[in-house]
Amino acid sequence: MPSHLSADHPAAQPPPRGSVDALISQTRRLRGDMDAVRRDAPTDGTDPEGRWQRALCDLAMHQLNDLDAHLAQLRDGPRPVPVEPEAAPPAVRAVPAASSPHGSLISRVGSAEWNLLTDEASWSGELYRIVGRDPAAPPLTLDELPSVVLDEDRPRLTSMVTDCLIDAKPIDGEFRMLRPDGDVRTVHMMGEPVLDVDGSTVSMWAVLRDVSELRRSQRTVSETRDSLQRQRHVAQTEHRLAVELQEAVLPPWRGSLRPEQGPGTLELAARYLPSSTSALIGGDWYDAFELPGGDTLLSAGDLTGHGVTVTSGVAMLLGALRGMAVAGTEPGRLMTWLNQLFDASARPTLGSAVCCRYRPQSRTLVWAQAGHPAPLLFRNGTGRTLTPPAGVLLGATSGAVYGQAEEPLEPGDLLLLHTDGLAPLREGSPRPAAAHTGRPDLIGTDDTGGTVETGEGAAAVSRLLGLAPRFGEARTAQDCVRTVVEEFGETERADDACVLVARVTT
Repeated sequence: MPSHLSADHPAAQPPPRGSVDALISQTRRLRGDMDAVRRDAPTDGTDPEGRWQRALCDLAMHQLNDLDAHLAQLRDGPRPVPVEPEAAPPAVRAVPAASSPHGSLISRVGSAEWNLLTDEASWSGELYRIVGRDPAAPPLTLDELPSVVLDEDRPRLTSMVTDCLIDAKPIDGEFRMLRPDGDVRTVHMMGEPVLDVDGSTVSMWAVLRDVSELRRSQRTVSETRDSLQRQRHVAQTEHRLAVELQEAVLPPWRGSLRPEQGPGTLELAARYLPSSTSALIGGDWYDAFELPGGDTLLSAGDLTGHGVTVTSGVAMLLGALRGMAVAGTEPGRLMTWLNQLFDASARPTLGSAVCCRYRPQSRTLVWAQAGHPAPLLFRNGTGRTLTPPAGVLLGATSGAVYGQAEEPLEPGDLLLLHTDGLAPLREGSPRPAAAHTGRPDLIGTDDTGGTVETGEGAAAVSRLLGLAPRFGEARTAQDCVRTVVEEFGETERADDACVLVARVTT
């Protein structure tokens, strides 16, 4: 049989054994380093980014294992076809199946030569294993080779072979083969025509590599990358929608609700402070609304959750709260009805809230709360926490009854409503629990069922009360809000927060 080398090209000398051994050693050291990186890669199957990183590590290991095997083959030379005893039963001559899609990472490489003059074929033993063919059977001729290729890939193989034999073009392409055991393998074929002295093609030789595992690993990388990109796109879209909805629900008030400010009216300012540890929009909210007859409704609260769902829940809650207040419902009764709405919701959730009704004629504040920090009252350079009436978290229990309290205000008084996320998270402090609203470590309950600040919540209130002298010197409610932001910063919270300031005009 003619040599697979063209008569025009002398045989290349094999590389020195020592240089190949050095390459093998370097490859194995790199493979060990890569394996260490792979072990450190995230293994949480629920995280798309972790799956993508893991898939990239596996792909790199595939490539390094292939390189190691190919260098070893280069060093040791091609494998001969194994000669089996004639007396051996068929079961002994059976060829082991190729590595399963989740088995060995090493690609198999075989070689073949087809003589066009004698129509003979010569295969290496490894090619028999790739195709899943009994080594005792004759190798497939070029005419028979398409019979083991999938129907949709046969035109590609035919085109590559035709271009090689007629136009002397090198072969470099892939196709899928169906093994007798039903396993489909992806094979990468590289080959060249062998020419005689007059330039005519006398045979064709090829190297065939089983790249099934490599292609599977590449598909995994691609799929996990696409999944990660889709997740990021969805998250970005949801975040944008949540921000737009929140901005519509929480306008940044500066000034009075009334066009003409007079004695006893409220000058307002508010601020939403996002979390520094999450890009998601939380459920903290504030609201101010002028009621028929001149009263003003002030409220603040926090719903569990993040994103579009909780932001739309805030919008619905504010609509219900305003509607009941317009109908004349007092804050205590209003909290009771809100709790019934939470209890009847198809999507169970928890929330905290404080609701105040200010009557400018008498300068009286009537208020109620549901598991929420009490308002702070500042007067003549000092501050104090209003004594909270009884009230549990919204949605915590059916049939809850909420108390109501009254507080007389004076010209120049400043009322501050805030959510519990204003307190910074200390090193080692627990994260907010999914079964509670906001920061459960900040709120406690007294003997009467009312809520009291505890732990970091109490520390935050103490810091707010310490701002009383600066509030007394402030010219506007907006200046007071700016003072709060300066005190607590905008990058120190593990949860988002809201601040609403209302100052009684003189």
